[in-house]
Amino acid sequence: MNNISVIGAGTMGNGIANVFALYGFNVNLIDVSESALERGLATIEKNLDRMLAKGTIDEAKKSNALANIHSYTKLEDGVKNADLVVEAATENIDLKLRIFKEMDNYAPAHCILATNTSSISITKIAAATSRPEKVIGMHFMNPVPIMKLVEIINGYATSKEVTERIVELSKKLDKVPVPCNDYPGFVANRILMPMINEAILSLHEGVAGVEEIDTIMKLGMAHPMGPLQLADFIGLDVCLSILKVLHEGFGNPKYAPSVLLVNMVTAGKLGAKSGEGFYDYSAGPKSAVVSSMFE
Repeated sequence: MNNISVIGAGTMGNGIANVFALYGFNVNLIDVSESALERGLATIEKNLDRMLAKGTIDEAKKSNALANIHSYTKLEDGVKNADLVVEAATENIDLKLRIFKEMDNYAPAHCILATNTSSISITKIAAATSRPEKVIGMHFMNPVPIMKLVEIINGYATSKEVTERIVELSKKLDKVPVPCNDYPGFVANRILMPMINEAILSLHEGVAGVEEIDTIMKLGMAHPMGPLQLADFIGLDVCLSILKVLHEGFGNPKYAPSVLLVNMVTAGKLGAKSGEGFYDYSAGPKSAVVSSMFE
């Protein structure tokens, strides 16, 4: 398994491409947007430069990694010789189903089709293909070049052989693969998102402010980042999308997203990527902004 195609040149896609290329795999990075590909490649080079400055790679490794990456705007061209395709497009079920139908049409018969989805059913995605036994979840954590975990999710029909191959492949990337089964949110987000949602509810109800909530969770629970700052980092729109999947999948009101979260996403306050969420990132160091609404 040497030829890897990655669909989506955004934060997760370029991170996944970065890691595969650094470990010597031939990578085809695919995105319908030429400008997105340019931004993705620029991010990869910036990340490699950071590693070079820290001494974790040398100039030859950087050059080889960049040479291993090829960009495409047409999915058909980018997957035709793939041994593995990793889809890392936006967390939208209709988009993913459409992409998987195309991947199934154009990728070789032996090719494994993986998705980096953080919450959407692998079984549902696999049903859009003629090879459900070769469909699996590879949920990398952000930032991909740094975080060790890869959540490996088995769909209903995923074969044992495919799971074993993806586990071994993940180890070759110096990652720690942890298999689990296909239920809404899998393990990571089934536990994480209700915690983030509860932090938002606590803020909305005036229990404490943004910085107070985050400080209590950091110092009291030894979390490296508070839940509200983490939500900003993940993207409040992504958090909302995952909570909706949990709420719909389990039919349990405990997963219902906070009204404050819904309103913030509606207002375009998406976190770090939009410049403002629970904190303001527009002028250098972050500062809490939402708590003032309830003072």
